[in-house]
Amino acid sequence: MTAVTNAPLGRVALVDDDDLFRESLSLNLSDEGYEVVTFDRGEPALDFFAKGGQVDIVLLDWRMPELDGIGVLRQMRSRGVDLPVIFLTVLSDQIYEEAALSGGALDFVEKSRSLPILIKRMKLIIDGVKGGTEETEAPQSVHRLGDLELRLDNSRALWQGKRIDLTLTEFNIVKLMATRPEEDVSYREIYDLVHGKGFMAGYGPSGYRANVRAFIKRIRQKFRAVDAAFDCIENYPGFGYRWGDGTGNAGRGDEGEGGLADGAQAAAE
Repeated sequence: MTAVTNAPLGRVALVDDDDLFRESLSLNLSDEGYEVVTFDRGEPALDFFAKGGQVDIVLLDWRMPELDGIGVLRQMRSRGVDLPVIFLTVLSDQIYEEAALSGGALDFVEKSRSLPILIKRMKLIIDGVKGGTEETEAPQSVHRLGDLELRLDNSRALWQGKRIDLTLTEFNIVKLMATRPEEDVSYREIYDLVHGKGFMAGYGPSGYRANVRAFIKRIRQKFRAVDAAFDCIENYPGFGYRWGDGTGNAGRGDEGEGGLADGAQAAAE
């Protein structure tokens, strides 16, 4: 009899100096169908890439001795290694997320998040990269709507020509609304996009709505950091959001609930 071996879902480079975390996550990813190569520091990972090592995605720790994660990412980019990178870190402050995205990472995931969340983010990136290599028609790689430009090949967003540092999840939320302008998108649909279809929030409808509000609030803040008058994300109270023309009711009824959204986010996820 001939053994049948399923092809891996993707090849992952995991760079983390925490031996226990690295071993645990590596085993979990292997169980999910990924092929994993691990490195306990940044330098061996850079050597691996310099020798032609190939992976589909890099999971990169921020805090490491000698060369931290952002330093590894900068060296990768300076050497022409343009692989998609997700930062895994215990550092939750927005300043670190912004630094990671500005440095060229595609996403930023706290280590406290559950494995299914990380798997979802990885799948979105790997599917996008593989799909992008098969796409030959250039016009489909960019979506424009008014002052918004979405670069679908590398998941980058620009507003009035200026880059908005969105995580991959935030980019996909914007894409969902902007590709269906003036159409109402429900809380549940946005939540399913983030967590996967059928995922149950810990606090039911109120939990996933609070979770979605927190995402929308962060997205609005990032656009308003570039354009204080940004007002295209309109809410439909009790239902969800839509991408409008900037003259609607953006923020009404939802921004006032920001405290609840922020406070409930961790529990809801």
